[in-house]
Amino acid sequence: MSFDIREIVLGPGEGKKLNAVEHPFTFKAIGSDTDGHYSIFESTLHGGGPGQHIHDNEEEAFYVIEGNLRVLLGEITIEAQAGSFILVPRGTVHTFSRADKNPVKLLVIISPAGFENFFFEAIGEDEVDAVMMAERALDIGHKYGVTFTGPPIG
Repeated sequence: MSFDIREIVLGPGEGKKLNAVEHPFTFKAIGSDTDGHYSIFESTLHGGGPGQHIHDNEEEAFYVIEGNLRVLLGEITIEAQAGSFILVPRGTVHTFSRADKNPVKLLVIISPAGFENFFFEAIGEDEVDAVMMAERALDIGHKYGVTFTGPPIG
């Protein structure tokens, strides 16, 4: 079996950026880079997190680089400090938010790849605020196999 995967070397802050005001993204690798196996991006959470949701098609993993992240994972809520890793199996209700007033820097891995297109469509080339991003996410979620099930957590 052969894979069409090429080398990627990116420095700090390099990658495809999406301008969500309270939650900027920098994509380090997307499906076209990994033969569809995974996508990976860095994000800094300055504001609130997404509404509670379920992915039908992907596992999602968070690695906390800086700060303290509150994570709803199924029926439990945990606080993840820098250095923590959380794997969210597909079909699991989840969301996240800052655990305190400080920003949280995350590395997010989604497997298989493809869900990055949700962010590219919801944010696009615009600079969007949290309200606009949430409205767009609700409008297109069904296209990407994500179901929003409840409000964000505070």
